[in-house]
Amino acid sequence: MDYKISPDAAIGHVHLTVKNLNRSIKFYRDLLGFKIKTWYGDSAVFLSANDYHHHIALNTWEAENAKPKLTGQIGLYHFAILYPSRKELAKAFKKIWEKKYPVQGATDNGISESIYLSDPDGNGVELYVDRPEYDWPRDEKGNIVFETKPFDLLELLSELDT
Repeated sequence: MDYKISPDAAIGHVHLTVKNLNRSIKFYRDLLGFKIKTWYGDSAVFLSANDYHHHIALNTWEAENAKPKLTGQIGLYHFAILYPSRKELAKAFKKIWEKKYPVQGATDNGISESIYLSDPDGNGVELYVDRPEYDWPRDEKGNIVFETKPFDLLELLSELDT
């Protein structure tokens, strides 16, 4: 295999089929804070965290007879939203906490701290912040070592006190 993707490549957006556009907009816009950039008729909407054309697209094009994905099926496990700092992740979590939206888990894997949710259609969403690369745990060969430690979400909220 000779081809290798450019190290500057990035995943630009995620496009999801949803059952109910308004319900999903309440999650992505009203809870997570994305802005609507544009509509595609009345069956799709494109949302962004900034001036980018879209980070998340939602459509109902094939949703009429679609069945929700069951746990343990092949398909999207989750997609992740990277926050620029612990304080910004804390702001996002505060909104989730205040709205009493269910959190499915929270993990400190040594490299990042993550909060896991499901959107209204059962798509997994990870909200996370990375540690600086020099702090990532590594083995004796220099390989990254993923850990699974609890992530104290109430302690995360203390970031808002600074």
